[in-house]
Amino acid sequence: MESITQKVWRKLNGNRIEKPIGEALEDALILERELGNPIKVCIGTDSQVHGAETEFATVIVVLRQGRGGYMFIQNERSNRKMTLKERLLLEVHRSIDVAYKLCPLLDKYKTALEVHADINTDPRFNSNIALNEAMGYILSMGFTFKAKPDATAASCCANKVV
Repeated sequence: MESITQKVWRKLNGNRIEKPIGEALEDALILERELGNPIKVCIGTDSQVHGAETEFATVIVVLRQGRGGYMFIQNERSNRKMTLKERLLLEVHRSIDVAYKLCPLLDKYKTALEVHADINTDPRFNSNIALNEAMGYILSMGFTFKAKPDATAASCCANKVV
């Protein structure tokens, strides 16, 4: 039987986000709007296998056009054994799950959203095995799809915190 441990959302500095992630993101969107910063939100997930355990990191990246950004992070662990393709598609599923829950909020504030997949578009790389399915899944849910090398939320941000 699979065991999953889920941690709460946190900031990069390790501070826990004590309120629901939707409320924390709404506070950020309001603040950025008040500061006049045009923003975009990118969501991505990466994973690493450590022995019998797989750790996932999902990030919500708030990008300020020309002014950097910041992220909210959630880590989870699973002891379920998976193939590479299954793990990559589970990363995409975790990102879509978060994106879907945040859609009404992002629509309310007219904020652009991208879902990033840690999957390489170059067939010479192993992760390419899941490209078509991941792209179809993300696009069919109505989200903007980005893969490597343009999937910075997954391949850079989430990669640093997994």
